[in-house]
Amino acid sequence: MRKKVIFKGTALPLLFLLPQLLITAVFFFWPAGQAIYGSFLREDAFGLSRNFVGLENFAEVVTDPNYIQVAQNTAIFSSAVAALALGVALLLAVQADKAIRGANTYKTLLIWPYALAPAIAAVLWMFMFHPQIGLFGRLLNGMGIAWDYRLDGGQAMLLVILAAAWKQVSYNFIFFLAGLQSIPRSVLEAAAIDGARPTRRFWTVVFPLLAPTSFFLLVVNVVYAFFDTFGTIHALTHGGPGKSTETLIYKVYIDGVQNLNFGSSAAQSVILMAIVVALTVIQFRFIERRVHY
Repeated sequence: MRKKVIFKGTALPLLFLLPQLLITAVFFFWPAGQAIYGSFLREDAFGLSRNFVGLENFAEVVTDPNYIQVAQNTAIFSSAVAALALGVALLLAVQADKAIRGANTYKTLLIWPYALAPAIAAVLWMFMFHPQIGLFGRLLNGMGIAWDYRLDGGQAMLLVILAAAWKQVSYNFIFFLAGLQSIPRSVLEAAAIDGARPTRRFWTVVFPLLAPTSFFLLVVNVVYAFFDTFGTIHALTHGGPGKSTETLIYKVYIDGVQNLNFGSSAAQSVILMAIVVALTVIQFRFIERRVHY
């Protein structure tokens, strides 16, 4: 029987929590507070003067037609990245979980892409699909398909979705594979004895048991698509052509770093943070109800 540890006071527990609390305060609460504070100000490009403008920055952002278009781009991009990364990872995990020769080698190779930085992953896809020097880009043009993602907005969006999803597949694969391996084999054998075919066993037994893992990865992938894909877009398309691949996080960078509109950039970052928090709350409020742990 294990002994239960009980602290007599609060000083020691707080001391143990202090490093994590400091990290959270320095790298999350302080930057978030600075962004919220800056969203109510308007300052010149040189940072010499500041004026309190209240909610004017937010009003300008939400009434800007370009911002509405960028929000639509973000919705399409994040939905496609999350769906593609989760679907491909689940398919690969199911195949790798089978008793096949060289399974460990496959698992290792599938994990490797996660070690790449988003910008490096984007450069690899650029070299593959560049219309002049890319292997697949030249192949598509040779087949009569007018492929040039630098000029076609639809092709550019497709390419950044593929690059961003490919980068995230490895992360999802690790968790899906761990979830599959934690399912008791006796449950699957009982379903097989009852006459359930592999496809039916997957949808009625395996997939419901993967619900906690799937829900966790859904939240992680949505956050990834909103924030961590900046490097992919910046290295691959720079938000172009014609803002067709510009997302909310990239517009924050454009307005804040390139255009030096700090108030608008801060307001956009606050709105983006609110959107992601709202999506996460909705997922936990409604989707988690269907998850059985």
